[in-house]
Amino acid sequence: MLTHLQIRDFAIIDAVELELRNGLTVLTGETGAGKSILVDALQLLAGGRAGAEAVRHGAERAEVSATFDLAQAPAALKQWLEGQSIDCQGELIVRRVVTADGRSRAYLNGQSVPVQLLREAGDILIDIHGQHEFQSLTRGAAQRELLDAYGALIPLTDQVGIAHRVWLGLLNRTLELETQARDRDAKLELLRYQGQELQALGLADGEIESLTEERVRLANRGRLAQGTQTALTELYEHETGSAHAGVSRALQALKGLTALDAKLTTLLPLLEEAAIHIREGARELERYGETLDVDSARQESVERRLAAIEELARKHRVAPLQLRARTTELHTELETLERADVDLAKLRKELSAALESYRTQAQALSGKRTLVARSLAKDISARMQTLGMSGGRFEADVAQNGNADPAQHGIDQIEFRVSANPGSPPRALSKVASGGELSRLSLAVQVSYAASETRCMVFDEVDSGIGGAVAEIVGRELRALGERGQVLCVTHLPQVASQAHHHLRVTKLTDGRTTRTTLTELSAADRIEELARMLGGIEVTAKAREHARDMLSGAAQSPQERASAGASPATPSATAGAARDAPSGAHTVRRPRPPGRKGR
Repeated sequence: MLTHLQIRDFAIIDAVELELRNGLTVLTGETGAGKSILVDALQLLAGGRAGAEAVRHGAERAEVSATFDLAQAPAALKQWLEGQSIDCQGELIVRRVVTADGRSRAYLNGQSVPVQLLREAGDILIDIHGQHEFQSLTRGAAQRELLDAYGALIPLTDQVGIAHRVWLGLLNRTLELETQARDRDAKLELLRYQGQELQALGLADGEIESLTEERVRLANRGRLAQGTQTALTELYEHETGSAHAGVSRALQALKGLTALDAKLTTLLPLLEEAAIHIREGARELERYGETLDVDSARQESVERRLAAIEELARKHRVAPLQLRARTTELHTELETLERADVDLAKLRKELSAALESYRTQAQALSGKRTLVARSLAKDISARMQTLGMSGGRFEADVAQNGNADPAQHGIDQIEFRVSANPGSPPRALSKVASGGELSRLSLAVQVSYAASETRCMVFDEVDSGIGGAVAEIVGRELRALGERGQVLCVTHLPQVASQAHHHLRVTKLTDGRTTRTTLTELSAADRIEELARMLGGIEVTAKAREHARDMLSGAAQSPQERASAGASPATPSATAGAARDAPSGAHTVRRPRPPGRKGR
């Protein structure tokens, strides 16, 4: 149950704070006063779309927060909160902040959460019915979803969806293997040939790198031989100017001087070591030069080997260095294809079992839908009699399509049919129902669906297109819903407003520069004036006030409430007194801040 609502700088609302209780609460006001803005705020809390346009002009951000009492919350909500590790001690505070640049943040009990999680919580906490919902009532998918929601069949529908996804995955894999099997022989022959080709190549690990290096060396052996000989000459073979000869002469000169200065003795080991390194370097150069003396046949052999490798790499459309990996890949593919018959047979068995499991669950869902459809048809047909469609009949047809492929939502085709007039056979809604009839049927469906709900129910001008006695019946239906829970209703009909347990008036104020919306809780006397305004024209007359007083008296002593209280019908004066004495503390309305003050 929604117990507290606070709105700051949202649309044209400066600041509003409400304390709410059980029962039917109506919001009335002049056209354009901003009644539906409160519904928009609740939709924002339920994870609806948020944009910069939601922020009041001149403000930095819009903020909407609500407190829900979880004493009678459904188990699904408590389990969901536990699953999200959100701590709650009997209440849940939902908060949404939208900044002027359009960014949005969401919080559950002070814990920042993604909007998707806020939407999941909102689906459990709030049930919002818009004034144009009847337009979707003619669509088959919407009819199926409504029937499943009415019968609490959504968990079973989800299980059918899971079974369908398992079956579909196996089907796709089976089709893939069957496609491979059709070309199996030709594919096997090709794979074996390609594998034998790669095997015949006998490519060793690191061979390509080694051959590539050798190719470069053989192609440049002239330059390498010349450079090597020059280095060898400079280091060791030059008779007078080699590095080894120079180091040797320096060593002999210093040895004669050590007797004169012992400090020179430390240099001798360094020069001796340098001479040794020069000799070893010269020997390595001699050995390297010998390796360059190869015949042209070796160079041709290297070139042929690399050409064969590169040709095979082009054939397989891979780089030469990827040939060994391609060999492993072909081997794996060949093994898979050779055992495809065994895998395909196994997969077909799994596919058959998955299809049987799907059909079993879909049949169970279909049976439950048939039972729920009867209950829904009976419920809505009864409500039609009181909504100006006397003698009308509603049917929810559940037809199995056994020849169709499995679908995610099951094997049923759901179709709502209606007979608006006695003696006429029921036909599809889209073919027989007028706009007004669809509006009333939608209201009957919404009320029937909401009657089994424990969420806070919000109706946004769902009574549009009706009036007179039908409007009064609608008001009674909504009042009956409020007696079992909490209902908020935006309405322009006095017949509906008179049935409310609590009444709020929405007023638009402007000083010529800024516009803002305020909410005022109405006392019994104020309600008479508001209903008289809704009944009358520009000038509220005494007759309009008297009519309003009679409407409130009748609502306060409705037959349902008299029956539940065990009281006898009250006289007009007594009911008027009851209306005057009705509790007026259902809401605490704090006045908006004066213009000029910015929100937090």
